[in-house]
Amino acid sequence: MPYLHIQISGPQDDTLAQRVAETGTALTSKLLGKNREHTAVVVDFIAPSRWFIAGRPLVGAPKRSYHWMVSITDETNTKREKADYLAAVHQAMDELLGGAAEHSYAHVADLRGSAYGFAGRTQEHRYQHG
Repeated sequence: MPYLHIQISGPQDDTLAQRVAETGTALTSKLLGKNREHTAVVVDFIAPSRWFIAGRPLVGAPKRSYHWMVSITDETNTKREKADYLAAVHQAMDELLGGAAEHSYAHVADLRGSAYGFAGRTQEHRYQHG
C-alpha cells in the first residue's frame, strides 16, 4: 500500500503527471513488489521561482528537478531492492523530464507497520489478522 508524493519543478502538465504516476506505480510494483491496486500517487508541480538549488531559483535552469518520496511498510524490502529502485527512479525521471538536475531526490520512507496504514487499519493489524 505504498503512497508516492512526487514534486516536479516547472509548469503544471497533466500529461506528464499521468506518465509520472504510471511510471511510479509500475516501478514500485516491479522493483519493490507492491500491489498496484493499493498504490496511491500524488504529483505536484512547483514553479521554478519557488524551487531552489544552492540558494538560487531554477528559473532559466537547463534541467528540471524532482523530489520523489514513497512510503512503504518497514522491513518489507531489502537494501538492495531499495537501491535498485532509487536508481530506476532517477533513470525514469531523467527520461520523462528530458534531463533531470543532479540535485533531484528520491526517498524511500520505511514506516513502522503500527504507525502506517489505509482504510482506518494499520499494516500491523493487517499482518496480525491476515
